[in-house]
Amino acid sequence: MKARVTIMLKDGVLDPQGEAIRHALGGLGHRGVAGVRQGKLIELDLEASDAAAAKAEVEKMCEGLLANTVIEKYSVEIV
Repeated sequence: MKARVTIMLKDGVLDPQGEAIRHALGGLGHRGVAGVRQGKLIELDLEASDAAAAKAEVEKMCEGLLANTVIEKYSVEIV
């Protein structure tokens, strides 16, 4: 079983990397990009057999290590 964790900055938190990407895209001629939010995608290979228990465990991982919940939000998908 795999889990995909998507981590993004919370709304209202400045994203300097996203702004740098937006600026660079403009410099390459891509003028229609109004904003960019940069995040992380983490894939975990799990040994669990119960999807609900696996999701709960991954959420604990996010709260404890994978995401800085003060400034980041996350979503967990079991695949």
